[in-house]
Amino acid sequence: MQSLGGLLPILLMFVLFYFLLIRPNQKRQKNVQMMQNNLSKGDKIVTIGGLHGIVDAIDERQIVIKCGDGSRLTYDRSAIREVVESAASTVTTQTAE
Repeated sequence: MQSLGGLLPILLMFVLFYFLLIRPNQKRQKNVQMMQNNLSKGDKIVTIGGLHGIVDAIDERQIVIKCGDGSRLTYDRSAIREVVESAASTVTTQTAE
């Protein structure tokens, strides 16, 4: 019974780590993966390096980003940090007007 009392704080610490560190990180990774899989042509995006551009072409592993000066840059999908404006929402807004 005394050994169980010694293991209880360690078990409690593992449970606390799971709910405070591991689980939120897994949710964040799942959301990023879903965002990267749902990229479409015309989306306005930001890369992890801070480059702003528009998705011009999509491959399974890479995307081509059109920058403001007209140049096209090729990046891995994993380099996309966020979608600023989705092409689908732009089309919906334009058709509603």
